[in-house]
Amino acid sequence: MNISIFGLGYVGSVSAACLARDGHRVIGVDTQTDKVEMVNRGLSPIVEPGLDELIRGAVSEGLLTATTSSIEAVLNSTMSLVCVGTPSQRDGSLDTKYVRQVCQEIGNGLRTKREFHIVVMRSTMLPGTMRQVVIPEIEKSSGKKAGKAFGICINPEFLRESTAIFDYDNPPKIVIGSSDVATAALVARLFEHLPAPLIKTSIEVAEAVKYTDNAWHAVKVDFANEIGTLCSAVGVDGQEVMDIFLQDRKLNVSPSYLRPGFAFGGSCLPKDVRALTYLARELGAHLPLLESILPSNEEHIRRSLDLIEDQGQRKIGIMGISFKAKTDDLRESPMLRVVEELHRRGYSLRIFDPTVSHSILTGANKAYLREHLPYIYEMLTDDHREVLKHAQTVVIGNRDEYYKELLRDAEPHHCILDLVGLGIPMGVAVSAAAD
Repeated sequence: MNISIFGLGYVGSVSAACLARDGHRVIGVDTQTDKVEMVNRGLSPIVEPGLDELIRGAVSEGLLTATTSSIEAVLNSTMSLVCVGTPSQRDGSLDTKYVRQVCQEIGNGLRTKREFHIVVMRSTMLPGTMRQVVIPEIEKSSGKKAGKAFGICINPEFLRESTAIFDYDNPPKIVIGSSDVATAALVARLFEHLPAPLIKTSIEVAEAVKYTDNAWHAVKVDFANEIGTLCSAVGVDGQEVMDIFLQDRKLNVSPSYLRPGFAFGGSCLPKDVRALTYLARELGAHLPLLESILPSNEEHIRRSLDLIEDQGQRKIGIMGISFKAKTDDLRESPMLRVVEELHRRGYSLRIFDPTVSHSILTGANKAYLREHLPYIYEMLTDDHREVLKHAQTVVIGNRDEYYKELLRDAEPHHCILDLVGLGIPMGVAVSAAAD
């Protein structure tokens, strides 16, 4: 098929590369010219293992191009996938301005198009958004009716940053919520070769599935952290307790996310929990467990700060500042929060993260740090040895196994704080423990 993909962020870039690899002709669309230029040069606009190679191959074969012209993309494709962000607003509600903007642009393209076109929403949206925002915006700007001139569908993604290509090829399920049977069948063709159950359902159910999944993932993280906190308080090994817990695959569902460690962050879990609890309050529904998730997560960040302060050292080294290993995403990173607070309290810090460094940091992350947190940008270094030379206390901030190897260079005087459960002895240098 000829497919246009709106938004070349984490979801859009991976979707574009994988669809092009599968033989479709893909046009990526983004308002940021640097992203468009990078794709057209065969480069990935984000950090994601394996994505550079996929994009390079697709561009060289003429199957992937990028543009800033939404009308050009619509007119030269039969299907548009929308992968723009839906960030949180201050009150926790979902900000749909980017979705509205793209729907208007697609509608403008459809206004002069005679052929039937399919619009597939991959962005995460609360139940009701398709009927209340997406369909009205496209109909208004196009002057046409959904189901007649264009089909509408929501196809939630289940991609995890740092393993997104594997997740695309091995999804837990494929969910298609559509306005009509024909549209659902055509969208299903994109994924018919993938080893996963294909579920066709209503638009509203499909919207709710992603939020249900992410709320559950958020619950699992906090559940494991609270068990770890309780075990620590009574002198029990929380990791061993959870090892035993995870052997029950009949009742405990899955080991994913179920490890005591640090707070959750990123672009999905905090935002989606906020949006879900905001919607519940609007509807007068009381959801005490879901409403307790973010305060509990904040408590884990506070406890980590207390643990660092309890060491009595003023020079701190941080290994891992992105919200998750092997990604450069700083959105709502709990470690970023820790660094901000330590800086405010007068600590001296140096930071190493192999995916968030001066040499490769680009785009929104770089602009955000330079504009809002310039002091953090100055703390970053490309050399882990510089962190070790500076630090008295070394804090592990995400679960990159690479840090185990790097900490072989630690000295006996270093205090190591493993916040994420990598298995590094707490309070002693790895080199000393190895001896």
